Amino acid sequence: MHEDVIGLLMQQTQMLQILVSGLFRDLFCRAAVSFTDFIRTTEPRHRRAVQCFWAALQDRGLLYKDFYEGWYCTPDECFLTQAQITERPDAQGRPCKVSLESGHQVHWTKEENYMFKLSEFQEPLRKWLQGNRHVISPEPFYQVVRRWLEEDLPDLSVSRERSRLQWGIPVPGDSTQTIYVWVDALVNYLTVAGYPDAHHAWWPTAHHVVGKDILKFHAIYWPALLMAVGLDPPEQICVHSHWTVHGQKMSKSLGNVVDPVACFKQYTVDGFRYFLLRQGVPERDCDYYKEKVIKLVNSELADALGGLLNRCTASSINPSGIYPHFSESCFRKGSDHVDVEASGRALAEDYELVASVDHLPLQVTDYFEHFQIYKALESIVACVRQTNGFFQRHAPWKLCRDNPAEKCWLDTVLHVTLECLRIYGILLQPVIPATADKLLSRLAVKPEERTFTDLTFLPRYHGKPSPFEGRRLGPDTGALFPRLETPGRRRMETKGLRP
Repeated sequence: MHEDVIGLLMQQTQMLQILVSGLFRDLFCRAAVSFTDFIRTTEPRHRRAVQCFWAALQDRGLLYKDFYEGWYCTPDECFLTQAQITERPDAQGRPCKVSLESGHQVHWTKEENYMFKLSEFQEPLRKWLQGNRHVISPEPFYQVVRRWLEEDLPDLSVSRERSRLQWGIPVPGDSTQTIYVWVDALVNYLTVAGYPDAHHAWWPTAHHVVGKDILKFHAIYWPALLMAVGLDPPEQICVHSHWTVHGQKMSKSLGNVVDPVACFKQYTVDGFRYFLLRQGVPERDCDYYKEKVIKLVNSELADALGGLLNRCTASSINPSGIYPHFSESCFRKGSDHVDVEASGRALAEDYELVASVDHLPLQVTDYFEHFQIYKALESIVACVRQTNGFFQRHAPWKLCRDNPAEKCWLDTVLHVTLECLRIYGILLQPVIPATADKLLSRLAVKPEERTFTDLTFLPRYHGKPSPFEGRRLGPDTGALFPRLETPGRRRMETKGLRP
């Protein structure tokens, strides 16, 4: 009877895991997040990889069996030190020990486990960090790991009794033990790289993106385990902080968990992606609330970027609907702009704009490569504002097309503005793919012209031919990004009231 109950529970657990896995796949699809591999720890290839990894540890004499006791958190499946727990009242008001990180209850547990000789890798880990200053990014998390390594590094319990952890991978040759879930999970990185047969083509050129709450597993345990089997640690571990809601940690009990699917419907997929990447600072927790999303997205996507595109492609300003020609005489290249400024055409601020946008692709690429996406977007937004200033400053709607001199300058202003928008659209593709595609399609930029490689801004300014001059713009499909309305405003307008 007992075995039947356990079997039923295992089946239910597996069904739940399949359901959750499907939810993540669906979420990625909705969020326009692509992946080359999606792995579950129940797959045969992973089971084989974990068993080979365990055998490698055992063959090197780095595992031993011993009794281990301490505070154990069943939901988190880990032992905790005294510094990682606190005392709080339970539902009945009785004092109980809980995890500081998760809030889950812990119990004093003593059991016989397999232990990994983590203590032997304290010095190798220190040397690894000292020789790779940027291996853990951002800098504050690098310092956290260094402080951890200044303390004694005890051996790590790497298995659990099979009687209370049925669903994991059994320890090879010992049916009473299950391999610790975090050893199992971390080997996932090797599994998708082809371990144990074909991983050499990919490893160790791996970059992990992890939350700060699992930093120790990735920056202490995982590098040590890799060293133990003769492999190098990953090339970089990029760490991010958490999102809070109105200053509070997300919690089911508080009912303040944010549903991403609901956010896609309210802000659009691109709008929500943009907000998270624009406001998400890896070094510190960032706060989410609806008004903040709406204000940011409206200001930067709908107004600054979308408004600029709408203004410079309007039929009243660009009746021919083409990418206008650039005039070198109106916008002269060089360091001495005295004569140009005297003619009332390009001004010092205009040359500053050109310099900023010219430098932008390299700047953005560098920020992307260093996991500072929010800084990349800050740089793009700053240039978008500069471009709006340029357009407003020269007021092309006031220029007369019947006057050859003014038409020449009008076309140049439009050309420069469209060139700026082309650069912004290409650089924003990883962040807001649908919106960037709409922008670039409006500018008639072909798919093969949208890569970061050889991205040249304003070639005519540099005396080179432009493939875009004279090209007919793409169809006008409406606003680049729809303005979002707050729920309160929408309700008031529905009732025929003005806010």
